[in-house]
Amino acid sequence: MTDDERRAIEADCQRLINLYVNLSDAQKWEELVALYTPDARFARPSKPDEFVEGRAAILEGFTARPARAQRHVIANTVVGVVDADHATAFSVIVLYLGEAAEPGELPAMSAKSPLVGTFTDKLVRTADGWRFAERIGGLDFRP
Repeated sequence: MTDDERRAIEADCQRLINLYVNLSDAQKWEELVALYTPDARFARPSKPDEFVEGRAAILEGFTARPARAQRHVIANTVVGVVDADHATAFSVIVLYLGEAAEPGELPAMSAKSPLVGTFTDKLVRTADGWRFAERIGGLDFRP
């Protein structure tokens, strides 16, 4: 693999991670879940040892949550290229939460905000581009 090929994989994987948090904040759950492989595993930062497996179950988990205001900030992402079709990534995440607000109003921030944690990812190249095969969240501080 050339340096340019490795950098292209890193950029594609970084874009996938950024797109994920943007779709999450917009609560576009079906688009977000399409970023996973059909048999992917996901563990929320608040429950890193409890895996939800498969797109349908991951979608159900997101849509079952009550609406809320949220904004993720993702940083310090390092992508490790395993080979042309596999990569890993580690990112630090900050999550600001609030009550859902009326249209045109700003939400009040939750007393639990911000939450600081991480995501550790296994990424694979598919016919549809790079996707999450596994995404494990974790918290670094108690809320």
